[in-house]
Amino acid sequence: MPTAAPARSAPDRLLSVLAAFDHGHPALSLTDISRRAGLSLTTAHRLVAALTEWGALERDPAGTYHVGLRLWEIAALAPRGLALRQAALPYLEDLYEATHENVQLAVRDGAEVVYTEWLSGHSAVGVRIRVGARWPLHVTGVGLVLLAHGSAELQEAYCAAPLASYTPHTITDPASLRRVLAEVRCTGVAVSDRQVTEDALSVAAPVRGPDGEVVAAVSVVVPAANAQVPSLKPAVRLAARGISRSLGWQPT
Repeated sequence: MPTAAPARSAPDRLLSVLAAFDHGHPALSLTDISRRAGLSLTTAHRLVAALTEWGALERDPAGTYHVGLRLWEIAALAPRGLALRQAALPYLEDLYEATHENVQLAVRDGAEVVYTEWLSGHSAVGVRIRVGARWPLHVTGVGLVLLAHGSAELQEAYCAAPLASYTPHTITDPASLRRVLAEVRCTGVAVSDRQVTEDALSVAAPVRGPDGEVVAAVSVVVPAANAQVPSLKPAVRLAARGISRSLGWQPT
């Protein structure tokens, strides 16, 4: 006789409602929330009502639900969220003015990179990035920086797992990835060449916190066809160093 699935806790059910929303589903009906959260319609209705009353969700006149401003207010308190963005923005703007290309700031969350800021020009190369977007660490410049400066345990676990591929240029060999990570630590920059799309190249550098630990990464993304990597590296390093100093890092 099959074993019954364990009952879900109240916090788990509540979080599943919030997790039903993502970049592909920013607006959901109650039925959609019920289905995506794996809850009965009655349970979903009760939880959605409580979240709406608190401000975590908002309901528009058509009856569709969206993430509410109360969650944004709470998220803004995260040290790697709004505070990091505020410290970094002047330097990101300087990097944008120097290149007029896509400029990005990102942090690591587990085995993924999460983008916390993105500046883009009208004529910059198109990228599949938005604030809050996630990508595997090994396919982006910022991700390579964050993985290279992660713990040895993180790197070994990451290299032991399957490496997702997006283009013929994506690194999918663990030995090759280990060599790239060693080069990133040696040179202080990462170059991701056409790993996500065939037309884009990124150059990234680490952002350090007060104790010298790498807490984020900054990058510029340019068209791969005419990328001037040697001239981009100093500009990205300078931006990363400026952000690090604003966070309290003092180089020795």
